[in-house]
Amino acid sequence: MIIKKIQVSNFRNYNSLDLMFDSKTNILYGDNAQGKTNILEAVYICATTKSHRSSKDVELIKMDEEEGHIKILIEKKGREHRIDIHLRKNKSKGIAIDGIPIKKASELFGIFNVIFFSPEDLNIIKNGPAERRKFIDMELCQLDKIYVYHLMNYNKILMQRNRLLKDLSFRQDLRETLDIWDRQLADYGSKIIKRRETFIQTIGEIMKPIHRKLTNEKEEIEIYYQKNCEEDCLYEKIVENREKDIRYKTTSVGPHRDDLLFFNQDMNIRIYGSQGQKRTVALSLKLAEIELVKNMIHDMPVLLLDDVMSELDSGRQNHLLNSIDQIQTLITCTGLDEFIENRFHINKIFQVTEGKVEEKTV
Repeated sequence: MIIKKIQVSNFRNYNSLDLMFDSKTNILYGDNAQGKTNILEAVYICATTKSHRSSKDVELIKMDEEEGHIKILIEKKGREHRIDIHLRKNKSKGIAIDGIPIKKASELFGIFNVIFFSPEDLNIIKNGPAERRKFIDMELCQLDKIYVYHLMNYNKILMQRNRLLKDLSFRQDLRETLDIWDRQLADYGSKIIKRRETFIQTIGEIMKPIHRKLTNEKEEIEIYYQKNCEEDCLYEKIVENREKDIRYKTTSVGPHRDDLLFFNQDMNIRIYGSQGQKRTVALSLKLAEIELVKNMIHDMPVLLLDDVMSELDSGRQNHLLNSIDQIQTLITCTGLDEFIENRFHINKIFQVTEGKVEEKTV
């Protein structure tokens, strides 16, 4: 799977942009705040329908414009596909695949697989559980349409249940409707827990040898799924905590409270690990993600590296660069020194300056 071409108009700081990418390594370099990350963001939106850094479409549209567009041409297993994203200030985004509009944004999942790696991902271990749940959900949503369906319904029901819990303060007659939501929440929630468990077991097995190699055989990583509740007793636990939920006006039981734990032998890395150990675990997790996606889709995903190289020491840089030689990669950076020093082969170079992109000779 590769991106052949991307076109944007009125997106972030770009009036218009038309780029052809190489099937291997593409470097986008320039000073900070010039628009390098915006290009990766546009690619990511075409795969997931969402920005990795903004929840509002209006923030993606160039200032003083009413709408923006992203068009991407990909090649997947010998066939070309076009994805069009139409961003509108006062309406939800429009999406078309091969010229045919789709009704639900979730229909885009699985058409185009990307893995995004940014300095923020290096904090996935030390940040709160929401970051780790987001990692699981975003990957599973690209790989499993059934999971998308279950997650969307679960989140919708969770929102409605929480609204009902707040309304009960002045509408006690609504209390009898709570059980309807509880049963639906448990039904979708148990399916989410089961799928997450399989995913975590699989990525954990892939991650072990990668982490051993990254630490020169010194560390043995274990990844655990910390469930808020077992799937087979989710309904009972929701009912058991009903009074507490009414009192605090929020749902306390379910997969929206789950977490991932990372251990080196008996040491919880999030709590006791050094900064270097946490970064190594995050890198191992991302490299394992690449292998998992390759195995599941029987194709290569596209890798987006957003200014990650400057955050890694030379050993981790070398390991990352050596791991991606067979995959189309878009890399942003402020300079080319680390690639020259590592004698890393670059296929295309683009210089980004104030929303303008110029291709340079390699």
